[in-house]
Amino acid sequence: MKEPSQTSKLLGYAGLIPFVALSAFLLIFPDSINKEKVIFSLLAYGITIISFLGAIHWGLTMQQKNPNRLLLMWGVIPSLLGWISLLLGSVTGLLLLTATLWLCFVMDYKIYPKFGLTHWLYMRFTLTAVASISVALSVIFFR
Repeated sequence: MKEPSQTSKLLGYAGLIPFVALSAFLLIFPDSINKEKVIFSLLAYGITIISFLGAIHWGLTMQQKNPNRLLLMWGVIPSLLGWISLLLGSVTGLLLLTATLWLCFVMDYKIYPKFGLTHWLYMRFTLTAVASISVALSVIFFR
């Protein structure tokens, strides 16, 4: 599948709902007693997504006769950065999560063309932009 299917687009864009909804909650209810739970939920969901983004590279290289060690190593880095962001928590964790989302996009931008997946980059950019803006705005709403 060289281009995103309708199903992958639907699932990808639907995957933005938790990012946007949790960020919006912090905007609408800035003094909520659930603020810490919402931040934790946002971090946990973001970590799930960046772990998925890293794992894609394992899937790509597993198709090769000689798997690329650098892609295998990169495939675990987002999960480790996500784990660190969870340990840091709140504002610092959200900022690291935002940076990791963009780091994942930069790596995909470099790697996807090598696998004939350039057509996926527009969707990847859009998903990264909306997710990272939601997370970054949560930093502002959190204060």
